[in-house]
Amino acid sequence: MGLKVARGCVSAIFPFFNFNNMFKKMLVLLVLVAVAIQFIRPDRSNPKVNPTEDLIAVANPPAEVQSILKKACYDCHSNETVWPWYTNITPVNWFVANHVKEGREKLNFSIFGSLSPADRSEALGEAAETIQEGEMPLESYTLLHPEAKLNATQRQTLLNWLQANGEQEGDAGTERQKTEEATENDED
Repeated sequence: MGLKVARGCVSAIFPFFNFNNMFKKMLVLLVLVAVAIQFIRPDRSNPKVNPTEDLIAVANPPAEVQSILKKACYDCHSNETVWPWYTNITPVNWFVANHVKEGREKLNFSIFGSLSPADRSEALGEAAETIQEGEMPLESYTLLHPEAKLNATQRQTLLNWLQANGEQEGDAGTERQKTEEATENDED
């Protein structure tokens, strides 16, 4: 009913405008654009992983923490991303690839061993903070991956380990400052 009213209004305003033909043309154009953008693909590769640099090898967390990290964090924060079927569909693949790229840039467990001890500690402290504030795992991720949603016990287990191994808020930069001060003193 509403579509007929809209056609009537458009026809009254623009009598030369053939709504049926224009509607069909717009629909065909929309379908063509939707098909064409399927060929514009983001990078969904997983860089090679050196197992000796991985967080689990370097920090040796308890098995329960390892399990939580693997199911709730590693898809976006490592080079071991599992790309589900829906990441083959544009524009969903752009959204997911961007999240993975940002996650790896912020904290990549696959290269954790290449970080300095101070940077490792800082990264784990920041991870604890984001989990404590409920920012991670992302709700958009847990909607499609319910196994990644942390219950209260899992969240606390992970937080306890991260806080025990990372800088606490207020400690940030302490190790780095000590290193910088020692370097300055050595130069004098």
